[in-house]
Amino acid sequence: MIVTTTNSVEGHRITAYHGVVVGEAIMGANVVRDFFAGITDIVGGRSGAYEAKLQDARDVAMRELEERARRAGGNAVVGVDLDYEVVGDSMLMVSASGTAVTLG
Repeated sequence: MIVTTTNSVEGHRITAYHGVVVGEAIMGANVVRDFFAGITDIVGGRSGAYEAKLQDARDVAMRELEERARRAGGNAVVGVDLDYEVVGDSMLMVSASGTAVTLG
């Protein structure tokens, strides 16, 4: 399945629109990871634990987006937008939205 942030796919014609599809992932971070990430932030450097959690959440949201597009009858998703939010004190939410389409 082609998934793109653009509103069209070069070399392909959109033959049908199936509506907006969304994939979400809400991931919790554990206390130990929070502690070590805090130390990393204090001494400088990147927080590998949070980067990995962010990648996991993004992967889940994108897989869900593709599955919902497939169920809607599409074979591609255009106009994809990714949003990131912190929910509460230790939850990370990633939302991916776009338009499910059929490419001819």
